[in-house]
Amino acid sequence: MATTSDLLLDTLDRVRETVHGLLEDTPEERLAEPPAEGANTVAWLIWHLTRVLDTHVADAFDRDVAWTSDGWFDRFGLPFPASAHGYGMSYDDVLAVRASAADLRGYFDATHALVADALGTVTDAELDRVVDEDWDPPVTLAVRLVSALNDATQHVGQASYAAGILTRG
Repeated sequence: MATTSDLLLDTLDRVRETVHGLLEDTPEERLAEPPAEGANTVAWLIWHLTRVLDTHVADAFDRDVAWTSDGWFDRFGLPFPASAHGYGMSYDDVLAVRASAADLRGYFDATHALVADALGTVTDAELDRVVDEDWDPPVTLAVRLVSALNDATQHVGQASYAAGILTRG
């Protein structure tokens, strides 16, 4: 019988499969190219979805984020503070996210390892634990995990769509 942890890990692994396939199939020189004026780039979408997974899950489990603890912030060299994760960014900010497929994959894989380790510990009894009291009502672990995984699936879908536009024809 599948557990809550199994379901969460399966969702995360499906995002990883899509990220890997997308980064393998999209020409490197097109990753930071918007599919249309004002649209998010594949590089920004992958970076953003990874930053959200990294910060939301690390915070919920009181762990260090891979972005800074594993050196990805320095490696990417983006013109943003280490706390940036994409919310509220301008189009110019989106265009500033330039990274190789190897770096995007590496950061995603480091985050995947952190998130998978945390998700592997989730029990049904823990789902009602409050992880963020800054909201009304306070955010539970269940809500935070569903939110983070939903965000990841939406953004990897958007990245796939953008890559399809860039590489068609």
